[in-house]
Amino acid sequence: MFKRIPGTKDILPEETSSWQTVEKTARRIFSFYNYQEIRTPIIEEASLFNRTLGATTEIVQKQMFLIQNQKDTYALRPEGTASIVRSYLENNLDKTNGFVKLYYLGPMFRLERPQKGRLRQFHHIGVEAIGSGLASLDIEVISLADQLLKSFGITGHQIKINSLGCPKDKQALTTALKKTLPEKLNRLCADCQLRSKNNVLRILDCKNEECQKILKTLQLKHAHLCPDCQKHFEEVKCGLTDLDIPFQIVPQLVRGLDYYNRTVFEITHCDLGSQDALGAGGRYNNLVQELGGPELGAIGFAFGVERLLLVPNSLKQNPQNKLVYLITLGETAKSAGIKILNQLRRAGISADTDYANRSLKGAMRAANDAGAAFVLILGEDELKNNTISLKDMTASTQRQVALQNLIEELKC
Repeated sequence: MFKRIPGTKDILPEETSSWQTVEKTARRIFSFYNYQEIRTPIIEEASLFNRTLGATTEIVQKQMFLIQNQKDTYALRPEGTASIVRSYLENNLDKTNGFVKLYYLGPMFRLERPQKGRLRQFHHIGVEAIGSGLASLDIEVISLADQLLKSFGITGHQIKINSLGCPKDKQALTTALKKTLPEKLNRLCADCQLRSKNNVLRILDCKNEECQKILKTLQLKHAHLCPDCQKHFEEVKCGLTDLDIPFQIVPQLVRGLDYYNRTVFEITHCDLGSQDALGAGGRYNNLVQELGGPELGAIGFAFGVERLLLVPNSLKQNPQNKLVYLITLGETAKSAGIKILNQLRRAGISADTDYANRSLKGAMRAANDAGAAFVLILGEDELKNNTISLKDMTASTQRQVALQNLIEELKC
């Protein structure tokens, strides 16, 4: 017997309603902010991610799913931003549209140790706004992330923000860390000791609890920010305050990818335990130019759908169409039932029937298991009188309805 690959998950029918709720809600909220959907391939040239994410990042060094043939090396996408920027440039959106606001939904892949809420195939819902460096766009993107969570029924989340500044500011921060960290290096984890040689900023992104304690003693501030970046960050903070969006400034927040600069943010939830991130994002003002395009500001974020679904009491199914379950008694009724089902469905009413030749009692049990709001019973007596029995499963009432009035009755 074959089994699923470790780190992947079958999303069964009883779970897909929650996924559909997430996707439908997200699309609705994105439309309010005028974001348009984009769909990129799940496979890209591996060099795209090597170049954009950074050769020393955890993803590139350890987590990429690679596919090789005689000529090329491809990768299953580990995140969405690089693919979308590639598409933005390849399809000349910088020339035809300039500023764009895009959203995406789909699977991502990382070769890491599977654990709760952290899979090898996982799903992101994210946005990318490309073509502007204004702080007002940062405010919109963070407020959009906050609104999405609230629309999912999630409360109690915490928004953490920071500014890395421009490339020169990041270099100043790197220099400062290289001066202060050596005396603490032997207390850091083995990965962080390696990061101190390759990319010292990656140490700030370490999730090791002991490393985080040590990093908090550094008392990082924002002295590395130039006046322009300081002004930009102040505008972002003031804008979020004006919108009554609570946030926490976390100076050691850097995010794990090299392309980030200026505003970065992470959204966490205490109910998720030590792996508490729901999603994250930030600015990547140099990425478009790095991939051969013009110098353009850009910002985005992504939520992990599996992470969202772990938050208690969120994303409950809210079906728009109440299921009607038809039970037919006898061959004549079964033939007539096919036409009734077709009429219901064409009228926009969700309808199903028993295909297992159950008894009336068994079919009623199947209707209940299916979550039917109404049950229709059609037998010889109903056919003679051109009626059908309509049972309201919530109210536990039953009455006869003329077949010609059935659709009108169900739509009331």
